[in-house]
Amino acid sequence: MTHALAAAPAARTGQDSVGLLRLYRAELRWIFRRPRTLAVLGLLALIPVVIGVALTLVDPAETSGGGDGALLASAVSNGFILPVAALTMTLGLLLPLASAMAGADAIAGEAAHGTLRGWLIAPVGRGRLLAIKAFGVATVSTIAVLAMTFTGFVTGLVISGTDSMFTLTGSTLSVWDALGRILLVAAWVILQLWAVGAVALAISAFTEHPMLVVASVLAGTIVFTILGFLDAVSWLHPFLLNDNWAQAPASVLMDPLDTAMLGEGALRAACYIAIGLSIAYARLTTRDG
Repeated sequence: MTHALAAAPAARTGQDSVGLLRLYRAELRWIFRRPRTLAVLGLLALIPVVIGVALTLVDPAETSGGGDGALLASAVSNGFILPVAALTMTLGLLLPLASAMAGADAIAGEAAHGTLRGWLIAPVGRGRLLAIKAFGVATVSTIAVLAMTFTGFVTGLVISGTDSMFTLTGSTLSVWDALGRILLVAAWVILQLWAVGAVALAISAFTEHPMLVVASVLAGTIVFTILGFLDAVSWLHPFLLNDNWAQAPASVLMDPLDTAMLGEGALRAACYIAIGLSIAYARLTTRDG
């Protein structure tokens, strides 16, 4: 009897684990059955290719200047810079849009179609439901970034060759060293998008209108960007999620590698994830449909 009682929790744990994995697979099938999800991921994967081809057709002097222009000018003959530049440029709007869309469809979209009520009345805990939705949004964000990273890295190699990997400070990198730095940026960008997705889930839990979630997230991103330019509210800048989105990825292009801004941005994103998911969970536990 004692052995049976001891084995029961383990059996239930195993069943819960299998059930969670089954629900996650079902959520992924639902996500990637949507044509707009596949369209967004395909378009994002094409962006580095389009940038690389465009750079080979224009005069490098035309892309010089400050900010993204200077970064693109450096990417003309440097395959290491192209994927980093593409991720940096799209992090301002397009990548957050993909995460916001996934977060909007996860709860508000299903509420609009009436399928969320089935989840809520089913014998599935609200915490498990939120975990499944969060994992789905995180998967979309991860695939979007990795697709851009892959196409950007391959395009850079095709255009500039394997011997064109060098930092902005002039030191030469091997292909594997360059790939490691690019993957570091990709992981950091993924974490930022998980934070955007968590905020989208929090908003999505309060509405049945997916477009309202997308509009709210994008409006927040724009407002945060504007606030970042205002010195009068400089005290607020460390709390803005996108405070160093334009500068932090470029830190891997320097030698020696400085990860201070990446670490600061990662910590800030982790806080947004915790707050966003906490708000979403609090709302789901009191929601009936």
